[in-house]
Amino acid sequence: MNKLNLSVIPGDGIGKEVVPLTLNVLDTLASVHGGVKFEYEKYPWSCEYYLEHGEMMPKDGMAKLHQSDAIYLGAVGNPQLVPDHISLWGLLIKIRRECEQVVNIRPAQYIKGVKSPLAEPNDFDFVVVRENSEGEYSEVGGRIHSGDDEIAIQNAVFTRKASERTIRYAFDLAVKRSGKVTSATKSNGIVHSMPFWDQVFKEVGTEYPNINIESNHIDALCAFLVSKPHHFDVIVASNLFGDILTDLGAAVMGSIGIAPAANINLNGNYPSMFEPVHGSAPDIIGQGIANPIGQLWTAKMMMDHLGLEELGSLLFKAIKETIGEGIKTKDLGGLSTTEEVIDYINAKILTQA
Repeated sequence: MNKLNLSVIPGDGIGKEVVPLTLNVLDTLASVHGGVKFEYEKYPWSCEYYLEHGEMMPKDGMAKLHQSDAIYLGAVGNPQLVPDHISLWGLLIKIRRECEQVVNIRPAQYIKGVKSPLAEPNDFDFVVVRENSEGEYSEVGGRIHSGDDEIAIQNAVFTRKASERTIRYAFDLAVKRSGKVTSATKSNGIVHSMPFWDQVFKEVGTEYPNINIESNHIDALCAFLVSKPHHFDVIVASNLFGDILTDLGAAVMGSIGIAPAANINLNGNYPSMFEPVHGSAPDIIGQGIANPIGQLWTAKMMMDHLGLEELGSLLFKAIKETIGEGIKTKDLGGLSTTEEVIDYINAKILTQA
């Protein structure tokens, strides 16, 4: 029996409702597989935890996470209780940085039964590979002076090591998919970091002669994701550009509630982390209508990462069939509760196994 230890952090808001329910789905997957068992270490780290303890996680929190095979995260943040810069940098970004989760992966595809705002979605299926450790989200900078003379400086940091490993990951992913990589740039306006990014992209691209490559300025690329999302396969982007593009990807799908994300550690020294893109949605807490699909899709990505691709495919098939048969939460135009969607997916898995 292959035992996999998962660190489970439900987090804030609807994360506390959705994550425990989706663990039932993981247990169902394990039961039909027969050769794997998931063991859960559950941590209550959240904004409420911060109010009680003065920190988003305990001092030994990272050491505990390092012992797991993967981290399964719900949603972080409740600005009514704790400012976002404290909650995110004290938990989500802290984990990303200290577990060296240097690449962020977010897929987007047309799913039958989810109403896309696009008139002709054309069965798009693309994935954004985002640099996850530096770039525009570096901590380099600061403020000086006050009043009319106050100055804020935020430095974007691009290293060859981080840029190259992200771009190379995108090319390797494209080899397994449709064989096309698009780079997000803005070298006509950002005159140092973006030409550097373009140079690294071009150099890595020469090592993959069978991959079609192109480079689009970020503003045009945003427009293209709306007008022709089916044109794209793998998109590789810096930290900020990737962040923007992935929310846009969720929007063209039809709901941020179904969008997943994976924060990948590449060196094997620390666990990777899997989370939905949506926030904690404090406005719908306790109503039983939170959409569990984003959390389940990221569980599918976690299965793939752990070498359980068969279970990942089984789960995703059940998700798409459930939505296609009209079992959906309110945000997708359905009438089902969170638990009803979970129960239906569980039944689908058992039927298909």
